[in-house]
Amino acid sequence: MAAADASSENENGTATGRIVLAATPLGNVSDASARLIGLLETADVIAAEDTRRLRRLADGLGVTLGGRVVSYYDANEKQRAVELVDAAISGAVVLVVTDAGMPSVSDPGYRVVAEAVARGVPITAAPGPSAVLMALALSGLPVDRFCFEGFLPRKGGERQARIHELTSEARTMVFFEAPHRLETMLSALATGLGPDRSAAVCREMTKTYEQVIRGSLQSLVTWAGTGVRGECTVVVSGASADELRAARGLVTPVEWVAEVLRREASGIDRKSAIAEVAREVGVARREVYDAVIQSKASQP
Repeated sequence: MAAADASSENENGTATGRIVLAATPLGNVSDASARLIGLLETADVIAAEDTRRLRRLADGLGVTLGGRVVSYYDANEKQRAVELVDAAISGAVVLVVTDAGMPSVSDPGYRVVAEAVARGVPITAAPGPSAVLMALALSGLPVDRFCFEGFLPRKGGERQARIHELTSEARTMVFFEAPHRLETMLSALATGLGPDRSAAVCREMTKTYEQVIRGSLQSLVTWAGTGVRGECTVVVSGASADELRAARGLVTPVEWVAEVLRREASGIDRKSAIAEVAREVGVARREVYDAVIQSKASQP
């Protein structure tokens, strides 16, 4: 095992352990790193989201789990986090894994990291497969800026409110969703963001039936209506310049002027207010400036 994953001694000669978050394959066991294999064989404690899936992974890799295996999932995450950090303080190397991908990314892991940070316990990660990054790469959508939104709320009203918050999001967005809720989720996105918004659904990534469906949100709703199986990651393009202007109520020159005046009233000088509005609207500052001058000239 790499030195960074081994327990060590502090300046007083006392053993100090660490927490190691390790990414596991999304489906294809060949994606497991040599470091993950070494950790599975040598970690003192292995905390797994599903211990049965962990053992299947170990069997698939031909690995003998070397340490004590404990469950670590949503229902016991808070209590178990304290126990895992206690073990690290006692000198143990504690490996945290989830069913697929990196712990903490819409999976258990955050609480043990927070607990370790609060108590000064070393933390590191063995990077590897990521559904978020793989879906972004395969989507065909811009990836220079993106945000991860995880699972949308299941309740209709809460889901609608969350989507409304995203109407002015210019970055590419990544979501997770269960296959049996995918059609409902895509339909809500089409209603809230517009049926023509470009998107992609990536399902069963790295597995035998891997599939990427690209198109408008409305076309993906139709596709999902035929039935979907497997793990799904949804990638949706950000709002266009025109959509951003509409969402912010800055479509017409009259609205630009009103926003400049509002910012002036809040204490921002006119030049800065014009520059800010021009940047948000996506037009030259001269256009906003001219609109302000024409507005004042038309006043009695």
